[in-house]
Amino acid sequence: MAFDQSVPAAADRARPGAALSADRVVARDSLGRVLLAVAAQTLGGYGGQELDRLPDPPDPGGAPSAAFEDALAHVAAHRAVPWEATGEVDAETVAAWIVAQYARPAGRRVAAATAFPAAVLGSPHGAAVHLAAALGAPWLPTAFDLAATWPDGSVDDPDAALRHGIAAADRLRTANPGIAVRQVYDPVLRGRAAGTTVALVARWRRVPRAYQRFLSARLAPGAPLLLVSDARPWPVFDLGGGLTFQLGGPAAGLEPDDYLRPGPDLGQAVRLAGGESRRWHAPRIAPADGTAEYGPEPQLVGELRRIAFAAGRSLHQVRYGRPSALSVAVAEVTRDWLAAAGRDDGRLLVGCGRLLDPSRALRTGLVPYWCESALRGEVSDAEWWLAGSRRFDRVDVLVDPPGRPSSVIAPIPQWRALAWFGRRRGSVDRTALRSYPYGVLPTRHAARVLGGLYGDPPAVASPPLPPLPPLVAVTGLATVGRALGLTGF
Repeated sequence: MAFDQSVPAAADRARPGAALSADRVVARDSLGRVLLAVAAQTLGGYGGQELDRLPDPPDPGGAPSAAFEDALAHVAAHRAVPWEATGEVDAETVAAWIVAQYARPAGRRVAAATAFPAAVLGSPHGAAVHLAAALGAPWLPTAFDLAATWPDGSVDDPDAALRHGIAAADRLRTANPGIAVRQVYDPVLRGRAAGTTVALVARWRRVPRAYQRFLSARLAPGAPLLLVSDARPWPVFDLGGGLTFQLGGPAAGLEPDDYLRPGPDLGQAVRLAGGESRRWHAPRIAPADGTAEYGPEPQLVGELRRIAFAAGRSLHQVRYGRPSALSVAVAEVTRDWLAAAGRDDGRLLVGCGRLLDPSRALRTGLVPYWCESALRGEVSDAEWWLAGSRRFDRVDVLVDPPGRPSSVIAPIPQWRALAWFGRRRGSVDRTALRSYPYGVLPTRHAARVLGGLYGDPPAVASPPLPPLPPLVAVTGLATVGRALGLTGF
């Protein structure tokens, strides 16, 4: 993997009374940051530049060495916000940086004042970004990830992580009354970085001023808002004052009890990260029922409704209990849209994790389906949908390697089986499979694969479709989604 091992520049270090730059604050490896870059690139904004800063894969082969993993954890600590400086993070500055991704770089012919026909907000989900691309709309996250340093951290002691992280989270929350802070401790997904940094998710409780200005100035009159909400249940430790702590998360594929009483998969992950599962000490407070870390705050939802009503807009909230439900709904809506326009609707692109390219999918006329991660359950959901759907002519599959072995990770034959659902030849990216389940691929790898399959520009490209009408999208999501367990609308 190619990565920057330099210490953060002096301009990005903590300075008394100065807010840290948003580029430094927002975790570079977070899914939300990747999706923002992809969404902005699709609309011709600045965000596409982020795709060149994501990691290149290591040499394919076997498992990465302990030295390699240590180097990754070292870099993660260098990029993290200093633990004592979390109070200098300004959530409004982060919001302004997010909307600035949709400004047009100098030299672009597209006017910066383009009025968008809708806006998609909410939890990080690849299908939501594909939907935003079809609408010609921006995607705005309702939370952002940051990592704070933990010099003497441990990958096998969540109780110590809580004690260290609560002070950083409290400083962040005190400096930003409009957010709630969720600390997430998960060595399964974060590996050795879980022992060098603490992961914090800042969730807006109030609509940031930068978002309000953006929605007022950049949306067409009456343009609707679509709020996508992760409603997956997950126990949390409520610390009071808008601070919560979470052990693990649904994206890792384990059950909540696996983190309270370590089972084989957690034990294996801890050992691979350099720890010992026998030293695992869960916090000594009882967890309460809650939702996963990226679910929008209820106060934010209420304020969005008031802002939309005052501006003569509608707000449509779509809540999902399984990521695949939204992926299926967006795929079906896109397929119907292509068919209604007289286009070929028989080519499916299965993306995974950070490997997605809505811009090329649109230009090529592909139906998009997104797997949150390389879990058996995620791939099984895609298989069940394909088995019950009108058959596609071709199925192409992008695999984002999880970077670790586990019994919950989909095996290679299961990925290949997805491509067999096509009537004619499909493909599964061989680069990802060479070192699977290890390895890391940059988001721009999706563009390389699609360019190789369809040409760049695509050989099958047709004149651009007009944007998917928002009312058609909402109606289609409601019609398809209710049978899948989507709620809201």
